[in-house]
Amino acid sequence: MHLKTILNRVYPHRGFVYSGFKVTGKASPKMWVTVRARRGSRPVCSGCHRKAPGYDTLAERYFEFIPLWGILVFFLYAMRRVNCPRCGVTVETVPWANGKSTLTKAYAYFLAAWAKRMSWAEVARAFNTSWESVFRSVKMVVAWGLTHRSLDGVGSIGVDEVLWQRGKFLTVVYQIDEGTRRLLWVGRDRTVKTMLRFFGQFGRERSAALRFVCSDMWHPYLKVIAKKAKQAVHVLDRFHIMANMNKQIDEVRRQEAKELKAKGLGEVLKGARWTLLKRPENRTATQDVKLAEMVRYNLRAVRSHLLREEFQSFWTYVSPHWAGAFLDRWCTKVMRSKIEPMKKSARSLRNHKALILNWFRARGQVSTGAVEGLNNKLKVITRRAFGLRTYEAMETALYHALGDLPSPAEQEFTHRFC
Repeated sequence: MHLKTILNRVYPHRGFVYSGFKVTGKASPKMWVTVRARRGSRPVCSGCHRKAPGYDTLAERYFEFIPLWGILVFFLYAMRRVNCPRCGVTVETVPWANGKSTLTKAYAYFLAAWAKRMSWAEVARAFNTSWESVFRSVKMVVAWGLTHRSLDGVGSIGVDEVLWQRGKFLTVVYQIDEGTRRLLWVGRDRTVKTMLRFFGQFGRERSAALRFVCSDMWHPYLKVIAKKAKQAVHVLDRFHIMANMNKQIDEVRRQEAKELKAKGLGEVLKGARWTLLKRPENRTATQDVKLAEMVRYNLRAVRSHLLREEFQSFWTYVSPHWAGAFLDRWCTKVMRSKIEPMKKSARSLRNHKALILNWFRARGQVSTGAVEGLNNKLKVITRRAFGLRTYEAMETALYHALGDLPSPAEQEFTHRFC
């Protein structure tokens, strides 16, 4: 089968024909495929996308195609200028490329598909192209997907902040409906303005249709959600509540370790961090022995750990009423403990009691753990994204990997290149 026959079968374009082939170079061979307009065909104006009479022909340009057998492939085509009655004299648009891009659409979709499986740098090395070409390909696919995706039917969203550079945060909004979990939106920072931008783009009607919103206790999020989605059941995520409590336990441990070190008892709390933060079922035998030794000293860190273990019973309740009664008793007990970091945690729980109890009202209807699951995937992307130093590149990578966007390749081609 001739190469011309293969290209006509897998990548045909009406009004154009493949007319010539040549291979240059030995160490790094390149294949040049000449494309010409079919006789009698009229060029298409790049402004209004209508056929118009030709004006003249420009110098030959090259367009990069998918490599064949490790050989770089380029299309050579002399672009025509169009004498359009509506737009004036313009350069024609061709079906295999967008604008001034030197990448064919097929190659861009090919690179973007592989960029979901490997880092962009690895894709560039594997197919002997540049990192910028991979980035532009992914950006093109993401832009098309964002334009053509549907946001109708979103009933539950999860909101969280993610640290992506030192001192710089992203606000991420996920759809967490059963069967549909995807990234809906990414924004800079974690401020009130950031959340207002999301709801502004999401739309008033869609915001009014939300049934559940899951977030942590970050005040700007709470403030905007209460205003823009007041009809939704706002759930405070269990993971963030317990993570905040663990943070306070660790603060107690650090304070007490300094005091014990000054008394010559520094070994008591040495290496005890994870002994105190782990759940009993996750502790090792060595950590169980360590905890038994610490109990003899009546340490504030141990009492804080026991208070947290007692609080775990809160999540076993079914009725919001009885869960609220337990929360009140536990907070009173903590406030009398004279352990300041734990008192700070209890005050926070009291202030957000109504939202915390929504966890029981939403249980079985929305998965609050889905946010953390998507966040774990997001962290994998940020760890392997060695070249993503700009917000634009990070935003593009996140939408590409987590947005569940429709692909333009599925609409344009019957043949799958990868």
